[in-house]
Amino acid sequence: MATFFLPPIQDNPEGGWGPSSSNLPENFKFKDIPYAPYSKSDKLGRFADWNDLSSDGRQATGASANARTNRSRTQAFGSGAPSAFAFQVEDESSFSLVDNKTSAPRRGGAFARGRGTARGGGTYGARAHMRSTRGGAVSGRGAPQGQRGGARRGGWRDWDKNNRTRESSVAIDPSWQVLEEVELHRLAKLRLEVDEPETVGTYGRLYPYNKAYDRLTTKSERPLLPLDRIKYNTTTSDDPVIQQLAVQETAQIYATDVILSVLMCAPRSVYPWDIVIVREGNKLFFDKRDGGPFDTVTVNENAADPPQDPAPPNPNNPNDRPPEAPSINAATSLSLEATYINQNFAFQTVSEDPPSLAIDFDKPNPFYGLEETEPLASCGYRYRIWDLGISEDEEMKICVRTEVDAYMPGQNTQTGHGLTTIRALNEFDTRAPGAGGAPDWRLRLDSQRGAVVTTEMKNNSCKLSRWTVQSVLAGAEQLKIGYVSRANPRDNTRHTILSTMSIRPVDFAAQLNVSLANGWGIVRTVTDMCMKMPEGKYVLVKDPNKPVIRLYAVPFNAFTAEEDEEDMAAGSETDDGEA
Repeated sequence: MATFFLPPIQDNPEGGWGPSSSNLPENFKFKDIPYAPYSKSDKLGRFADWNDLSSDGRQATGASANARTNRSRTQAFGSGAPSAFAFQVEDESSFSLVDNKTSAPRRGGAFARGRGTARGGGTYGARAHMRSTRGGAVSGRGAPQGQRGGARRGGWRDWDKNNRTRESSVAIDPSWQVLEEVELHRLAKLRLEVDEPETVGTYGRLYPYNKAYDRLTTKSERPLLPLDRIKYNTTTSDDPVIQQLAVQETAQIYATDVILSVLMCAPRSVYPWDIVIVREGNKLFFDKRDGGPFDTVTVNENAADPPQDPAPPNPNNPNDRPPEAPSINAATSLSLEATYINQNFAFQTVSEDPPSLAIDFDKPNPFYGLEETEPLASCGYRYRIWDLGISEDEEMKICVRTEVDAYMPGQNTQTGHGLTTIRALNEFDTRAPGAGGAPDWRLRLDSQRGAVVTTEMKNNSCKLSRWTVQSVLAGAEQLKIGYVSRANPRDNTRHTILSTMSIRPVDFAAQLNVSLANGWGIVRTVTDMCMKMPEGKYVLVKDPNKPVIRLYAVPFNAFTAEEDEEDMAAGSETDDGEA
């Protein structure tokens, strides 16, 4: 019987595959040849394929070609690691494309005709889809109108709605100088912990909240009533209380809760906005422009397909269509509607009768003049100061005018308990573009409120975050959010109150993943950025189409010409009325 001798095995102490360079003998003839490594996941294919060529040397076709194609998809030997034998092209300029003709499509195949149809016919669904995309309705048996033909009906330039560029909230003058540019995702990483604020003054009068609106359901809805009340939204520099506090050197930064909430929630914003910043000595004033984005409420700003305004006509194309009439579901129309709903819902849900239930703060409303005749709305102003200093020696305080809308009956408002802010969400048309996939409130609000709230938190993340931040800044214990819907989806003038949600602002901030520490970090960063600049006027602008904010240096008389024109127009209208 023949004996078998086991050949010597070269073990690799390095733990890899193949021989080790340290264990090879000196006279090994393949020592200088590089080794192509491979892993266990590599599939070993054939190294000789005799089916590539036919017997006469021509390229194989048919079954042999298909077999070769399938084998070519198998991973090549050694492809799992860098190969020392790989061919590297050093100069590509010496190569040129010889044949650039596209292959002609095959005719007569099943793909060209459509499966199960005659040649050149096409299916009914395909024909219906072609007709529906041209704007015509397709009718057929066995399917409801609007769903026949296998495709939905599209509107004019439906494909271009998501690609339209938004206009800036303020006209950027070419002479303005860009000083800083910050991406919003960088602001989301900031953080600054602050202590509890100090209240330096309270003004206004509050009425109690009517708890009957907490018991509303979709079956016991109430109509939204328009009420004539006066509520002021004065900017920071025009506030007489802030002017007095600035003279007393109470703080270095002055703002309102409406302006500050936009800055603290800037990473969530999509629509454009702008903040006018004035530096006088060592003081900063954050102001808003009259008629700017701070005077209205957005709708579905964070939706995947937010509401759009009609595209303006192209001035370079004389054949372009004239501008469309603003629809009731356009972004601007919905914003005005939401502002109207928010104001009247807050006016309606407080009990003004009897007047003895009203609670007066330390001082009366600072904006109400003697010539005013309309009644004031229930509103209280609390001027509060936060310390933004990083060290004990640093003096950096901010004074903010905050607002509350009502108080809960039976609470001691003098100590800050029971203060309430009131807001409202609005439903316009669940089938309209920009609805964001919101469910029908009349069908889901009572039984599936969680789904409704989740959808609103997704579509209106920025708006809800701003409301929550305003409530926390004001020290409110309750945040009332009403659900107001149109009485008829095609009529934006009549609304009904379906329900009301009550929640603590701190808890709602946790649900929305809103960090007050991050907001204060953004405020401190913008403050440091402006404090490095000389005295003057600046404007912080959110880019309308990019998540970027820019700081511009503007002339000191910027935006005053617009106010003068508005005052002159108002004066001319008054003169005409008297004449």
